Amino acid sequence: MDRIRIVGGQTLNGVIQISGAKNAALPLMIASLLTAETLTLDNVPNLADVSMLLRILGHHGVDHSIDGRRFGAAPNASRPIHLTARDIVDTMAPYELVSKMRASFWVIAPLLARMGEAKVSLPGGCAIGTRPVDLLIMALEKLGASLEIEAGYVHAKAPKGLKGATIDFPKVTVGGTHTALMAASLAHGHTLLVNAAREPEIVDLADCLIKMGAKIKGAGQSLVEIEGVGSLNGASHRVLPDRIEAGTYAIAAAMAGGDVMLEGAEAGLLQSALDAIEQAGANVAVTNEGIRVRRNGAGIMPVDITTAPFPGFPTDLQAQFMALMTKAKGSSKITETIFENRFMHVQELARLGAHIKLDGDVALVEGVEHLQGAPVMATDLRASVSLVIAALAAEGETMVNRVYHLDRGFEHLENKLGGCGAMIERLSNPA
Repeated sequence: MDRIRIVGGQTLNGVIQISGAKNAALPLMIASLLTAETLTLDNVPNLADVSMLLRILGHHGVDHSIDGRRFGAAPNASRPIHLTARDIVDTMAPYELVSKMRASFWVIAPLLARMGEAKVSLPGGCAIGTRPVDLLIMALEKLGASLEIEAGYVHAKAPKGLKGATIDFPKVTVGGTHTALMAASLAHGHTLLVNAAREPEIVDLADCLIKMGAKIKGAGQSLVEIEGVGSLNGASHRVLPDRIEAGTYAIAAAMAGGDVMLEGAEAGLLQSALDAIEQAGANVAVTNEGIRVRRNGAGIMPVDITTAPFPGFPTDLQAQFMALMTKAKGSSKITETIFENRFMHVQELARLGAHIKLDGDVALVEGVEHLQGAPVMATDLRASVSLVIAALAAEGETMVNRVYHLDRGFEHLENKLGGCGAMIERLSNPA
């Protein structure tokens, strides 16, 4: 199992290329099940989750090919993936596949919409809370599917096709909105989504579905209208840049100090996070190339944040921002409203010398002058990168164990930070 070794104290200076968004790429790949024609996706990040989803889609009969690298392209440049679900060979998604990645449960929507039936394993537990699929199931039932849950599987049937309906989500759900968009695109008649998620990744999926022939209005707003069509065609679509990756490296630059250009980042996708980073004392400038983040000499100021659905502060940047606040000149309050159990990084940050007290869904962070390097353990994707951020400003060596969590969501992290002057290296344990 690989580890990452970091020696803190180096400022970051240089350019970091922002990859395509994992949280957009996964539902876009799943949307390939909706058509017998080829869906071509560009700017798909090279991540463990993407490789796993290709395996899962292959189980259902999706053929894929990846273009060769263009001459002169960077070694880690993304390459287009072509996905063709000409024939669905299996409408069942078994536990051994779904359990490895929660988002794969979403295959239930296109399989049901196109084939009239799907049997998909419940995803099981999750390190950052229960993250139930009840709202996804509710959406499919509203569209006329009959569902039974037995032996850990959701068996959904709609032999005469899905039917348009009004789906009123009792709370904002990204997974539920993704599911409803895909299913309703092939349903008979009109569907209205009420209290839909507004995340940029939802808009990206809707834009791709529209290219495939879907009739969708209002994506990115709380009310979304879908007029079902008989079939969808192939299309080409470029995955939007990863706002969580951009925010993570912006926080890293604010933590370590220096001057970093986040090439390809779009400020409109993470404005609330950029506002908090500026309040913390960094200079954030939007340019034609992306987002430039600088902090030279000035200390880190305490900032209170509360996570919220888009356009609020993203829960996926909460752990990273907490790492930044461990060196602030004063006290800050971080409130997590999206997921329970999402403070597991607190104990590991404390091993580096952070002073953090937990009170329910609130973390009170008292900034310290010095963090000290130590061996730490990654517990989930976002928690693991918060330890990297803290290690960049810690004195001495930090060893981050279980970095397979990082590989699920960050493409070439050690290369991107190392290219800006961080003393960081991946160590492979001998077999």
